Amino acid sequence: MIPRTIRSYVLRQGRTTPAQQRALDELFPLFGLSFANELLDFRDTFRRTAPVVVEIGSGMGETTAEIALAHPQTDFIAVEVHGPGVGSLLRRIAERGIANLRVIRHDAVEVLEHMVPDRSLAGIHLFFPDPWPKKRHHKRRLVQPPFAALAARKLAPGGYLHAATDWPDYFEQMDAVFSAEPSLTKTPESKARPTTKFERRGMGLGNPVRDLLFLRKE
Repeated sequence: MIPRTIRSYVLRQGRTTPAQQRALDELFPLFGLSFANELLDFRDTFRRTAPVVVEIGSGMGETTAEIALAHPQTDFIAVEVHGPGVGSLLRRIAERGIANLRVIRHDAVEVLEHMVPDRSLAGIHLFFPDPWPKKRHHKRRLVQPPFAALAARKLAPGGYLHAATDWPDYFEQMDAVFSAEPSLTKTPESKARPTTKFERRGMGLGNPVRDLLFLRKE
């Protein structure tokens, strides 16, 4: 289990719009999953048997929604802590009729530890996690050896972990940490994904956007 004395995020006091708050109040009971110290039954959650992918940090949800719509044969669980982002994604689910996507508003590490069965996921998406750029804050970065071990444990054999960042030193850290996890193997293959808001912002600043893809060993 990962010690939770240091978290990889800070709950910002951003304004939740009335529409986002209505979504949290009215749509979360339909498309949200409450955190519980109990393993999910994916078949019961989605009313079918299909591959399941967890996205860690879905932000405002535009990329998450596009991926779910593009892959109707796969079920997705988005994990996000910030209320405005969760509300925004819930609205997208309702407005676009996305049947294969659910949202959990909670810390992603605790969700993986307590709600996701071992060896159950077809994939994990980790797109543009907070880079905590100041050196004294690097300890807050999500990608550390205990997280790599946890993520690998939750992937089914052959499952993938797809990460992306526009911070060169965080890319190097993620590459080193995931490469050192004995249950994962790095692959040169690429995996398509929509361009995210953070990616566009990074590109505008001249930051190199780089992806990593690892597979869970058999």
